[in-house]
Amino acid sequence: MNSILIKNAEIITMNDQEEILNGDIYIVDDRIVEIGKNLPHTASKIIDATGRTVIPGFIQTHIHLCQTLFRGQADDLELMDWLKKKIWPLEASHDEESIYYSAMLGIGELLQSGTTTVVDMETVHHTDFAFKALSESGIRALAGKVMMDKGDEVPFLLREKTKDSLQESVDLLEKWHNHDSGRIHYAFCPRFVVSCTEELLTNVRDLSAKYHVRVHTHASENASEILLVEKEHGMRNVVYLDSIGLANERLILAHCVWLDEEEKRIIKERGVKVSHCPGSNLKLASGVAEVPSLLDQHAHVSLGADGAPCNNNLDMFNEMRLAAIIQKPVHGPTAMNARTIFRMATIGGAKAVGLESEIGSIEPGKKADLAILNLNDFHVYPSYDIDPISRIVYSATRADVETTIVNGKILMENRSMKTMDKSIILKESNHAIKRLVKRLEKLVY
Repeated sequence: MNSILIKNAEIITMNDQEEILNGDIYIVDDRIVEIGKNLPHTASKIIDATGRTVIPGFIQTHIHLCQTLFRGQADDLELMDWLKKKIWPLEASHDEESIYYSAMLGIGELLQSGTTTVVDMETVHHTDFAFKALSESGIRALAGKVMMDKGDEVPFLLREKTKDSLQESVDLLEKWHNHDSGRIHYAFCPRFVVSCTEELLTNVRDLSAKYHVRVHTHASENASEILLVEKEHGMRNVVYLDSIGLANERLILAHCVWLDEEEKRIIKERGVKVSHCPGSNLKLASGVAEVPSLLDQHAHVSLGADGAPCNNNLDMFNEMRLAAIIQKPVHGPTAMNARTIFRMATIGGAKAVGLESEIGSIEPGKKADLAILNLNDFHVYPSYDIDPISRIVYSATRADVETTIVNGKILMENRSMKTMDKSIILKESNHAIKRLVKRLEKLVY
């Protein structure tokens, strides 16, 4: 039995009452057993958290770990040019080793900034090696290979036969779904309507129902994308997904920047989950999602950083701050307040992946997915008479995360990584991107 006792902490629980407590957290194996003051337990690991703040680990609901290697390779482009000129060719150049190190590089960044769970969309090939990285690192994940069986401008190395795409996805699901007692789950990941046939999408619909797993795709990220969907199908993105039966409570849609009122109604009525990615949407000039309107209609919205080449970081502190402040010029200073944002980053993310009974808040019986913050520095002071959640959303940074715990295991302690060799990952990441860029010069697309 492994146990951890975190003592003397400020605890932001995000339970139903959103209580903020002062006291101890007792963890046994992978679960929180007790929260209270001066708990009498002994433990195999004791963490003195005096002057520290413990939060639920962040849950990012849209990430591309396969793209972390491409950071800085595709700056200052709009979405379709970004994909066609840079990202798709780079993804087509990946090999098994580069996928592994791309994933490890991203996971290291995520853990350092307090993210404990990700919804990860990989590329077409070598997804086994991304799962290997997820398994070894200890992070919690809902992940899947991307599916692409259509598109004249898609590199031939990414274009799949429909049958092969489906079979490979099922094979990966049967290998990795519920890995490590459910720490890793599988999701079907058709890239977006533009690059998927209706045959693929309807099969994904049926397989999702058969295996009771999530579907994760992009939708309505860019105005030109919507025009392409309307030209082919005669209807907008979300309406089309609804028409083929994919719009349901298992669907996670990344972005949803350009929605009309009918699409917002479908999202609400069908229980579709929306992953808001403000950093990516701003950098690619895609627009600002109408999140206050979605929340007013009681739609479910969570947060994600998207990929490193369109952000260019995977930092939930950055996404929280952006998500709050970009809405205020239009909707007023009280729109998207700090507690709304923090809820989206924690328990809201848990609801998106269907794990709200397991993660997203600090409560007895839940999984021990936590981050310990040190908020004793110039940029977060003074602290007197300030809501701690406001301090975190508006002032804190990823450098304030000292320790990250997932499934009751310490993955980072005092900024030191415990499940990965940082120096090797940085070195091999540089080798890998150099290899991919050189390969691009030889490949014919």
